[in-house]
Amino acid sequence: MLTVDEARQGGWTVLHVRGELDIASSPAVRQHVHDAVASGRRDVVLDLSEVFFCDSSGVGVLIAARRLLRSCRGRLRLVLPARGAEEGSHVNRVLAALGVRRLFEVYADAGAAADEEAQPLSA
Repeated sequence: MLTVDEARQGGWTVLHVRGELDIASSPAVRQHVHDAVASGRRDVVLDLSEVFFCDSSGVGVLIAARRLLRSCRGRLRLVLPARGAEEGSHVNRVLAALGVRRLFEVYADAGAAADEEAQPLSA
């Protein structure tokens, strides 16, 4: 089961995703991103800190979201657990294993992701 809660933090739309990001649930995340863009919001944070499983369809949604936001001159930032870059959260490990982790700006929490001065975590 997957839930997506939306919040605003500064000029950013934060989508807090919880649960499994898989073939059954990834369309919901895709729809939330599309809805944000359709309503004029171009800076999106996907908080994946509570995603405990992600398959290739979930990764596909993340890549598609990145492509969509870049096409409209927006920005996408991901939140993975604070220790994700060092110890490896599930999503972080999947992205790294597929060789796409470098495509994303990753932050430790939504506050850092929405901070214009914060630097992303290293891959």
